[in-house]
Amino acid sequence: MYLKKILWAIALIGLAVVGYFAYYIYSAMMVPNTSFNNEEAYIYIRSNDTYKEVREQLEPLLKNINKFDALAKQKKYISNIKAGKFVIKNGMSNNDIINSIRSKNIPVKVSFNNQNSIEKLAGRIALQIEADSISLLKAMTDNSFYAENNFKEETALGMYLPNSYEFFWNTSAEAFRDRMLKEYNRFWNEIRLNKAQSLGLSKDEVMALASIVYEESKQPTEQPRIAGVYINRLKIGMPLQADPTLKFAAYKLPKYRNTTIKRVLNIHKEIDSPYNTYKYTGLPPGLVTMPDLSAIDAVLNYEKHKYLYFAADAKRMGFHKFAKTLSQHNINAREYQKYLSSQGIYK
Repeated sequence: MYLKKILWAIALIGLAVVGYFAYYIYSAMMVPNTSFNNEEAYIYIRSNDTYKEVREQLEPLLKNINKFDALAKQKKYISNIKAGKFVIKNGMSNNDIINSIRSKNIPVKVSFNNQNSIEKLAGRIALQIEADSISLLKAMTDNSFYAENNFKEETALGMYLPNSYEFFWNTSAEAFRDRMLKEYNRFWNEIRLNKAQSLGLSKDEVMALASIVYEESKQPTEQPRIAGVYINRLKIGMPLQADPTLKFAAYKLPKYRNTTIKRVLNIHKEIDSPYNTYKYTGLPPGLVTMPDLSAIDAVLNYEKHKYLYFAADAKRMGFHKFAKTLSQHNINAREYQKYLSSQGIYK
């Protein structure tokens, strides 16, 4: 009888231990373990992060980090960290969280526009993916990449078409660059290539002209007309006389760095630079900024007309007045110069 009681006691203790262990496993795996109030939270795991860095991000989000540790170890997550952006939803269990951060890397939207140099573009992209600006700049200015894909320092910015793209957050600098090359090649389809050829322009020349058009006007409805003015000038061998190229040349000089030229003056026209389209005929050697897609297509689908001149319209800011003759252009230009003076803008 005594032995039977002992056996029953052992059995009950065993059941209690098993029950406790089962409850512990259940609570570690299935019970909600989030401590934040929002619907969801995100963590960003870098390519070289260890479990220690992941744990530091998770700890403020969880009720019981120790139970998470136990399950992460059991499921071998500790030695199999995955990089990326991951979501943790309110009410998730430890098991749900581990499944999410192990296999559900979330794409991010990467957007950029209006960058006037590779350096600034690299800085912009570094704010949106894991790769830092230094590694991005190195990949984007790699000479072997330039040679393999027919780019050079002056034209490389044209490869990056402003838009929104989906990437995984942990995309490397090289992978970002290579994806942009694919997007560039996809943009330059047979239709656009044929239009460029009919203009007698290469892709790089179209991009250079589009950058000027974009700097002249941000109005998509007006851009084809401005492109037509420059095409007309190119056809007759007239200098482009494009103020954006003059500003670009000026900003390369120490005298004009960290300044903003609001009014182009005769002194600017004396700058000796291949970007000075008052001094040198033809297109400049590269882009002066990153053009919008609308400006690129404006060049390829330029408006056919007889205008050779245009000046900013003082009464419709952002728009321009167009002229076929120099005498009419001078009237339009004087009207805008008068407006600038009335606003106290002299340089």
